[in-house]
Amino acid sequence: MALAPIDTSRPHPARMYDYYLGGKDCYPVDEEAAERVISLVPGIKDAARVNRRFMHRAVRMLAEQGIRQFLDIGTGIPTEPNLHQVVQGIVPSARVMYVDNDPIVLRHAEALLRSTPEGLTKYAQADIREPDKIIAAAREILDFDQPIALSMVALLHFVSDEHDPYGLVNTLLAPLPSGSCIVLSHVTGDFDPDGWAKAVEIYRQSGVPAQVRSRDEFTLFFEGLELTEPGVQVATQWRPEPDQVNNDDKIAVYVGVAQKP
Repeated sequence: MALAPIDTSRPHPARMYDYYLGGKDCYPVDEEAAERVISLVPGIKDAARVNRRFMHRAVRMLAEQGIRQFLDIGTGIPTEPNLHQVVQGIVPSARVMYVDNDPIVLRHAEALLRSTPEGLTKYAQADIREPDKIIAAAREILDFDQPIALSMVALLHFVSDEHDPYGLVNTLLAPLPSGSCIVLSHVTGDFDPDGWAKAVEIYRQSGVPAQVRSRDEFTLFFEGLELTEPGVQVATQWRPEPDQVNNDDKIAVYVGVAQKP
């Protein structure tokens, strides 16, 4: 796997997200941009942690329901437990294809590829705006005749409308068979429009086409799918586990899981 060059001259959302989670795999330019965002929306660090816990709950639920294949786009810098560790802890033979566009994630691919003896994980470097490339890579290890869970957690708010995010999601879903599922989370400005508008501008100045969306706009990503209970919720309210109960119903992240009919 060739090592692509890392651009340290401008912030990258994956490294900023790692910073919000307390990670160390970022550069001064990422830290500076992240701190500017934190100054505008102080709850973003909590939102990142809540978002991560949602991912764990959602993929665990799907594995327990029989899903054996996972396509995770926007993987980010590995933070244990990673998706494959969660699902292969339930289904040792589960297969996971990771996809991200940040070369630094490639540096960590070894950690992502440590599967159970029965399972399999693979990593591909691609952008969500390259759906055909992603599907081609996924076909290398996933069986498209069997249900697949498509995970795009904390990703779509980095795809602005001019890049047709709804069309991209539909293109990625199209080749997946009936019974496949989608796991999504998305930052919203519903509870702090001014703060998030300024935060989005920081990302855009870094060349990242960021865009927060309302609950209704986020719900449109699930059009034509069967939402799993409790439907679209803020992350703290989606099937919290006993040790994760959080009464904050204004956390700036909407989430949802749905199944393809």
